[in-house]
Amino acid sequence: MNEVANFFTDPWQLEFMRRGLFAAVIVSIVAGVVGSYVILKGMAFISDALPHASFGGIAIAFAAGTSLYLGGAVAGIATALLIGFVSRRGLIKYDTAIGIFFVAAFALGLAVMQKQNNYTGDLIALVFGNVLTVTWTDVYLAAAIGGAVLVFLAVFYKELLFTAYDPAMAAAAGLPVAAFQYGLLVLVALTTVIAVQTVGVILVVALLITPAATAQLIVRSLPAIMLLGAGIGAASSLTGLYVAWHADLSASASIVLTATAIFLLAFAFAPARGVAWQILPTPMRPLPAHPEVSKQ
Repeated sequence: MNEVANFFTDPWQLEFMRRGLFAAVIVSIVAGVVGSYVILKGMAFISDALPHASFGGIAIAFAAGTSLYLGGAVAGIATALLIGFVSRRGLIKYDTAIGIFFVAAFALGLAVMQKQNNYTGDLIALVFGNVLTVTWTDVYLAAAIGGAVLVFLAVFYKELLFTAYDPAMAAAAGLPVAAFQYGLLVLVALTTVIAVQTVGVILVVALLITPAATAQLIVRSLPAIMLLGAGIGAASSLTGLYVAWHADLSASASIVLTATAIFLLAFAFAPARGVAWQILPTPMRPLPAHPEVSKQ
């Protein structure tokens, strides 16, 4: 019994593990909720682009000795707004604008880091992340930024949903569609900034996409997808840290791989929608749940 108890309690005897857990859970919850809109709008590409874009600002902030969060936030938000502005002019497509600006911002970050002495270790930490190196200040900042993002989503839930589903009708109803579309881009940018320290630039997209995509396989209404996505993200963080501790693996990679494993289980066995149901004889298949998202 003691061995079983120690298996679950040993990781949390160390303060850096407790800090990492708090940071990972906060980021996972926020990313799960914001990721629901990313999935709804088909914005997976920009959720991959903005972490790379924020790297440029993080690198500049690192070189200048200022806040990495501030540098990443400025770069991520500026890139998101620039992508939205350029694509709305109608001269180039949305995904083309994303490809242009996120690569430019990431290249700027690389150029800045290469001018720093002994930059290699810090560059690797920024790109791949390490949740076990976060400070309590990082945790508090993540909680503050994440809380602000969730409050905005709660206050403007109906408007964001309306503009996401039918921008033309929302505009006819008098809603400032452009403002809410820019606002959603800013929320994604802020979420990526607080997630970079946890899982790094490369793996942020996994926290934004995988838990929400998993939830979408199981439930249909947007509020349910948000809640379940946040829960799956938090569970992935907790389980991933256990795996990292006991298997001596990267915490960031363990969190992402755990989230992916949960997705694959849902993909196979989600009620009425999983692949496993498709091999059953037709009379034995349950009826698919009626989609509720459009009723929100």
